[in-house]
Amino acid sequence: MGASGRPWATVAGTDEVLGLVPAYERLLTGVERRRADAMRAASARADFVAAHVLVRLCAARLLDRPADTLVLEQRCPGCGSGEHGRPSLAGLPQVSVSLSHTTGVVAAAAGHEPVGIDVERRRLPDGIRGAAGRVLSTAERAAMREHADPDAYFLRQWVRKECFIKLGRTTLGGLAAVDLSGLPGPDEAVEVPSRHGDLYVLDHTDARRDAVAAVVSTARPRIGALPSPAVPERPAALEGPLT
Repeated sequence: MGASGRPWATVAGTDEVLGLVPAYERLLTGVERRRADAMRAASARADFVAAHVLVRLCAARLLDRPADTLVLEQRCPGCGSGEHGRPSLAGLPQVSVSLSHTTGVVAAAAGHEPVGIDVERRRLPDGIRGAAGRVLSTAERAAMREHADPDAYFLRQWVRKECFIKLGRTTLGGLAAVDLSGLPGPDEAVEVPSRHGDLYVLDHTDARRDAVAAVVSTARPRIGALPSPAVPERPAALEGPLT
């Protein structure tokens, strides 16, 4: 299973994840439940919970152990808060985990090497192109202007660079200094990793869910099907508070 240490990643629908793990609320910590309960929109709450469940399923597959034995923690290095920050598994510092969610779609990754994952819907919000000057390098902005689908080009670079942030390789303010113009464009990207320095960059287009994702790691990552859970089953709902 996870002996090779290669990062394992999955992109799935929110409903798929929650439907696969009826007892999903048992997996969450008190902090996660509190954060979920604070979300006013049921859809946003579902996406949050599904991503936090999925990252456990990916780690469980990597480690060949039940998902309900894994405790997800987050700690902000700046303020020390346990309510946000880079995720990790309690007692397993040698395992790297990452998660992401957008409307109706979630993604997660786990590996024995640093890994970051991001997923976004393919339809960009209005005005997002205005962020290109802050996000893209000079070469990337030139490529975007020449591309037949500028939005697709921007989105591909955006999800990649979000992964770089999650790996600690850059910050929101430093995105334009990361030049990924040498990587495949959205119309030529294939589902095999590209190299950027010491990193592997794996692009993923999920046409069925109308989403784009990227996985970046120091080890060669792979994207696979939704892992089967090994957790007790009990129906749950997200119509009301999780507590």
